Amino acid sequence: MALNSDPATSTPPTPGRSRNMAAIKRRDTKPERTIRSLLHAAGKRYRVDVRLLLEGARPRPDILFTRAKVAVFVDGCFWHCCPEHGRQPGVNGGYWGPKLERNVARDRAADEALTAAGWVVVRVWEHEPPEEAVERIIKVVDAAAPPSRGARTQ
Repeated sequence: MALNSDPATSTPPTPGRSRNMAAIKRRDTKPERTIRSLLHAAGKRYRVDVRLLLEGARPRPDILFTRAKVAVFVDGCFWHCCPEHGRQPGVNGGYWGPKLERNVARDRAADEALTAAGWVVVRVWEHEPPEEAVERIIKVVDAAAPPSRGARTQ
């Protein structure tokens, strides 16, 4: 089966690969769930998987702190080309190379659109120790959060 030359409509090379890719979760991955659990235990409240409509992009952060305007993405090493663990597949590079490049370009576009709209972006790699990632996220959220209103405390 030949690859479609249009990258926007290209499909995986085999029906088996297509089934595998369809089964890959877009949200609620183990690293995401672990980080969310630790954030919740630390008393942080957030929204999950909310699409933001911004000029030039429609990012969907994994974790969103709306009041502090902090968007958190938990990136998989393979899918987002981690400089430490990311690798190009040895088979069918003509399909995977452009696909992974589009993922990285989409990530950069989302970062730029969020920053331009006044959001702070935190990117966490799946290989990062969850406790360290959560500590980093909490520091950013606490620094970005507006002052408390009235007697309400967190």
